[in-house]
Amino acid sequence: MSGDTQLSGPDLAQGVDAKSIKPGDKILGHANGEPVLLARVGDEYLAIGATCTHYSGPLAEGVIDGETVRCPWHHACFSLRTGEALRAPALNPVACWNVERRGGQVVVTGKQEHDPLAPTFPASVNRAEWPRHVAIVGAGAAGSAAAEMLRRCGYDGRVTIVDDDSGSPYDRPNLSKDYLAGNAPEDWIPIRPDGFYAQHDIDVVRGRATKIDTANRRLEVEGHAPIAYDALLLAPGAEPVHLGMPGEDQPHVHYLRTLNDSRSIVARAKDVERAVVIGSSFIGLEVAASLRARNVDVHVVAPEKIPLERVLGEYLGNFVKSYHEEKGVTFHLGHTCTSIERDAAVMDDGKRLPAELVVIGVGVKPRLSLAEQAGIAIDRGVSVNEYLETSAPGVWAAGDIARWPDPHSGERIRVEHWVVAQRQGQVAARNILGAREQFDQVPFFWSAHYDLSFNYIGHAEKWDEAEVEGDATKHDVAVRLKRGGKMLALVTLFRDEESLKGEIAMERE
Repeated sequence: MSGDTQLSGPDLAQGVDAKSIKPGDKILGHANGEPVLLARVGDEYLAIGATCTHYSGPLAEGVIDGETVRCPWHHACFSLRTGEALRAPALNPVACWNVERRGGQVVVTGKQEHDPLAPTFPASVNRAEWPRHVAIVGAGAAGSAAAEMLRRCGYDGRVTIVDDDSGSPYDRPNLSKDYLAGNAPEDWIPIRPDGFYAQHDIDVVRGRATKIDTANRRLEVEGHAPIAYDALLLAPGAEPVHLGMPGEDQPHVHYLRTLNDSRSIVARAKDVERAVVIGSSFIGLEVAASLRARNVDVHVVAPEKIPLERVLGEYLGNFVKSYHEEKGVTFHLGHTCTSIERDAAVMDDGKRLPAELVVIGVGVKPRLSLAEQAGIAIDRGVSVNEYLETSAPGVWAAGDIARWPDPHSGERIRVEHWVVAQRQGQVAARNILGAREQFDQVPFFWSAHYDLSFNYIGHAEKWDEAEVEGDATKHDVAVRLKRGGKMLALVTLFRDEESLKGEIAMERE
């Protein structure tokens, strides 16, 4: 996620030839010992810090789009003019540097930085109509991003987050990746340091939200007095699908959703030789890869014939399977587990797979009970409009629970991905303040398997063509999932620029 950055390129504090940078181009250089990205927008020269504040991605390898630059790794977006983090997953701005013209030279001078929640986000709305108190259910990706965006827009009213997970907010994607594999220390996992929200007047109430009174705008929280709100954002996230099979309540059997779940698996994995992962979902396979990194013998049981075929297509599904097999994973596909014993998982054909650790990863389901109790419209998720408003006045929804009208696929969709949830939380926050901004961003997620990371833009539940360009075995491939000739999704491996340009193109269709 972070580390020392090797300086390269010209010393921009000494200046570079202005003619060497064409409109729309960028160069990587450095100033005062820090990496700096210098870009030309029209006849202007703009400079910002060159390292993404999410996982330290190299912005110089990203794509310039107008006055913004998009990170090649996980598609965060920054303003070239101010350094503002315009789109998640980056939440912190990068530094902004002054640029001077001295004859035919462009020289980078003083650096400007500001607090992550400083009221610097462009928000041209009527402040007189802002709600006095915004309540948020859930401190996950959507809820925490929304709370922070409210402050970044200059909102100075009350903000209350209600969440029953004592550790939130934290970097959930890492729980099945580097943290579980032992490559990331736990101090990387919290999104913000202790006291950060209190410092910015954001109240975090630890407890379970139990009831919404939409008529009187009151939220009931177990163990606390009711919370009166003017605007409410529902972002409770999702929870693992439980199989309910015999033996799954034993201490060596785990689901993975929370930081405590991941901690428990890490603790168990230190002392075991054999593990069974039930399910070939993204979570299941990322867990398998992480356990292999700990030299655990891993067997994966799943009913599918090809892992991830439903999401990535047959070509990439087969490649993912073979790559995991190269790393030592054994698959038992076309099978389910019927029970778990003290030292084994039992498959539907009666075969016993020795297991000192069992991790179940068969998907998640949205947490809808609160919205259902309140009589809010449900459609395999909480139904929202293009502004992320629910059927209840003054109530918005974002993240894993929200089903919204996606202009790119032409369908109402619900997506369970971290970046989508963060971006929806940010848009919902701005709309709570009256922005009337449509959520029309292209869905994006990434999935890491050992040293490979797949980038996925768009959303394709059904397609009639999977166009393959390149060779996955050479770690250079793009797969376009199409229906009726229209590209619905693009999956890439080590084609970051193509992924970014595909995202921009889809946004402009």
